[in-house]
Amino acid sequence: MAADTTSIAENIGRARERIARAAARAGRRGEDVTLIAISKTFPAEAIREAHKAGARHFGENRVQEWEGKRGDLADLHATWHLIGHLQSNKVKRAANLFHTIDSVDSAALAQKLDAALAAGSSNSPSAEHPAGAHGISILLEVRLAPEESKSGVAEAELPALAEAVLALPHLELRGLMTIPPFLEDPEQIRPFFRKLRELRDSLSRRTGRPLPELSMGMSHDFEIAIEEGATQVRLGTAIFGVRTKAF
Repeated sequence: MAADTTSIAENIGRARERIARAAARAGRRGEDVTLIAISKTFPAEAIREAHKAGARHFGENRVQEWEGKRGDLADLHATWHLIGHLQSNKVKRAANLFHTIDSVDSAALAQKLDAALAAGSSNSPSAEHPAGAHGISILLEVRLAPEESKSGVAEAELPALAEAVLALPHLELRGLMTIPPFLEDPEQIRPFFRKLRELRDSLSRRTGRPLPELSMGMSHDFEIAIEEGATQVRLGTAIFGVRTKAF
């Protein structure tokens, strides 16, 4: 779909101001929160405009959609995130396309991804791959509201999944991600963000590994997420405008 490229830079500026204010309320620095521009359904020219305005992290929902856009953006220095559910039959393609998979939710999926990387199927999208030429960064997606989503690992199964992932040599576990239920009052979403932070802290103590990333918060509720410890916020509507096509 089309995006109003004349307003994208202004939207990014406003979003960064709001990020800075929310971080300050939590005694944090705004620059410690990564803005991920969620570019799913938006064309390459909108992504290019956001990059021109300073965005360096972009999130796509579907492997095939990003395949169709990446050729027009190959010159951009950016980090490409897969934020949508990764189907097992698209693992090899995803390993070639993204710097980070932010939605790993099963040991079987993690093992397939590791095997694809071990076989040399991953050629990083840029010269500066976060986990190295034969590795990839991942987040574990946690399902905190089971009635709201079919994807994500259940809280009780998270420790076992983390241990399985940490045993895989080509995956770098960086932290956790969640998509909470949509509620009109963002304050009602705060407990979900707090819970993810508590799970991350507990998991870090249990494994003895630093897990620096908490990807939580979208256009509707990202300031609350930052107050609760988000290190990555995923902004689509706030940057590109309202989508007319859902994925």
